Amino acid sequence: MQTTFTPRITIFYCINSFTETSSVFCEIENQAEITFVKLPCSSMVKDVFVLRAFEADADAVIILVCPEGQCRFVEGNIRAKKRTTWVCGLLDDIGLDGRRLSLFNVKSGDEASLEKILDGTLSVLEELGPSPVRRN
Repeated sequence: MQTTFTPRITIFYCINSFTETSSVFCEIENQAEITFVKLPCSSMVKDVFVLRAFEADADAVIILVCPEGQCRFVEGNIRAKKRTTWVCGLLDDIGLDGRRLSLFNVKSGDEASLEKILDGTLSVLEELGPSPVRRN
């Protein structure tokens, strides 16, 4: 029998794809603890920062990037996607499950997509439970 837990989610986001003031987070604040990491461009998401988020007790990490072809720095979101794919494989290799990390292309102000992303992440965490490296 698995006890219920409050998931901890870290969200890295490009300032052009998302704002923290979204009403979606008001609705979800009772279901999860969310930490935001604002970036000038999603290309700034480095593998070590993602891994440190897990080390700092995140149960899941979400990376929100601009839609493909719309990055103001040309390929920032593509670089972030390559790094995310690599870290997902690493998480699988070390037994943390790569499903704890996800990247989504989001248009600024697209609250419906953001709600689906968070609901999907919470569903995955319900199945996986707390991160094995999480300190209690």
